[in-house]
Amino acid sequence: MKENRIDLGFFPTPLQKLENLSKIYPDYNIYIKRDDNTGLASGGNKTRKLEFLIKKALDEGCNTVITAGAQQSNHCRQTAAACAKAGLKCHLLLGGDQPDIYDGNLLLSSILGATIHFTGENRKGEDQEHLKEKLEREGNKCFVIPYGGSNSIGALGFVNAVKELIEQLSEKNMKIDYIFFASSSGGMQAGLTVGKELYDLDAELIPISIDKDETNGFSLEEVVFNIVNELTQKLLISRKIELSEIKLNKDFDHAGYGVITANEINAIDELAKMEGILLDPVYTGRAFYGMLDFIKNKKLPINSNILFWHTGGLPAVFKFAKELGNKM
Repeated sequence: MKENRIDLGFFPTPLQKLENLSKIYPDYNIYIKRDDNTGLASGGNKTRKLEFLIKKALDEGCNTVITAGAQQSNHCRQTAAACAKAGLKCHLLLGGDQPDIYDGNLLLSSILGATIHFTGENRKGEDQEHLKEKLEREGNKCFVIPYGGSNSIGALGFVNAVKELIEQLSEKNMKIDYIFFASSSGGMQAGLTVGKELYDLDAELIPISIDKDETNGFSLEEVVFNIVNELTQKLLISRKIELSEIKLNKDFDHAGYGVITANEINAIDELAKMEGILLDPVYTGRAFYGMLDFIKNKKLPINSNILFWHTGGLPAVFKFAKELGNKM
């Protein structure tokens, strides 16, 4: 798939054992995949998707990219960086009202040169087509990237990521039994699902739900399923993956998207103090807490090898400095 993407990040990302946590929870061997180290504007998993999406925009002769998200969107921050690197104009549609002071990912998106439009309750791209029509009347050729970069083009980045992981496991002569990760817009989950099938990865995916809200009227399971269907056709995979196979753990999303609870704070605190690794409060903090809940309550077979796929998101820590600082 090399010809379908451009180089935006540093790959392969490290695969490490969490030695201290594995000693604290000796019934399990705990590992981490460091997609927070992809390098693009402080790193994150969206780099993998953007390598394919930005290549598609360039191939179509576009000069402008439009995408959407929350004000602290890691996807939007990394899209702004990818556009800067590729010489494309970037327009971001961000939910909420314009704040007096920009911080976290919002600040970085601005520094990276994105034109920012604040869209109130619409944070999942509901206004993208309207903006596209306006910009194209002004002479631009626009490429629209969906919420989270989650379509069959972006998800190819995580089909590739499965191949990368298998090569690392082979080098280390080891096996992973369970893979935990944050799932919100669906592209990563879809890519890992198809990559698992394509490359015969013998590990169970345990995606932790981050956002209870639907995306343009579809549940996350339906979003993932639709992307999986497109990918299996594109990659000529004969076995049809059924909707019933698209699993999503919803035990930890009760507070809603971007609402920081003691769960996220405790997870951030534990990994930082035990391993010197920083999580973010919206995605990885919630997913890591979910994994720890499985481990502490022994919901998985003893002696399992467990992998946490760290999707990045560090800048959001600074947005939630008050919540984190008061409770740690």
